[in-house]
Amino acid sequence: MPLLGPLSELLRYFEPLAAERHDLGPGPVLQTPGVNVLALNAAYAPAPPSDADRADLLAFFAGRDAPPLILSPYAWDGQDVGGLRVGEWRTRETVTQHIAVEQVSRLQLATWAAVLAESYDALEWAGLLAQHFAARLEGQRDFVLLLAYAGHDPVGAGLWQSVDGGGAMHLWGTLDPAADVPLLDAAANLADGRVRVSLPDASPLELADVEVLTFTLLSER
Repeated sequence: MPLLGPLSELLRYFEPLAAERHDLGPGPVLQTPGVNVLALNAAYAPAPPSDADRADLLAFFAGRDAPPLILSPYAWDGQDVGGLRVGEWRTRETVTQHIAVEQVSRLQLATWAAVLAESYDALEWAGLLAQHFAARLEGQRDFVLLLAYAGHDPVGAGLWQSVDGGGAMHLWGTLDPAADVPLLDAAANLADGRVRVSLPDASPLELADVEVLTFTLLSER
């Protein structure tokens, strides 16, 4: 079954950043050993779960000694490890006096990775993230690094992608909730004032044209 909607969007965004892609019957699988970003280590499953699909995916992940992680709009049997609301962010033009957002060069990748890792309570991954993205972003002109600052302190990081005249930013995080809107606005302003983004379940922010995807760690029954 072909990928449509937000599942297709996320695959298009994350595939250039992944180490490997495998095409299975249930859907494409991205794998990136040594990196803790869920979307870089998941099967993108567009169809409702079936016993055959479950067996195929469990066998694949077992063969790679990797967690059997599924991203899907459907409910799979297993542990829910996080939902995403995928939709369109439209510039709010809200002024947050103490937050500034800048487009930065790849020379700032270590700082960017540290902020991103800390925003997900995983600061110990910062070095590995920086190494991985340095390699994957080399020669990739469609991606732009964004850093949000409170004074001189970096408090937000995002990775914007140019998409068909618009943009997407599905990988981002902040250390201060006050930086959320300025960072998303900066991403939107890189195109036409709109950007496709993913928000975690707990975010109070609102998007237009929202659809929900869920990461599930498959149970083996």
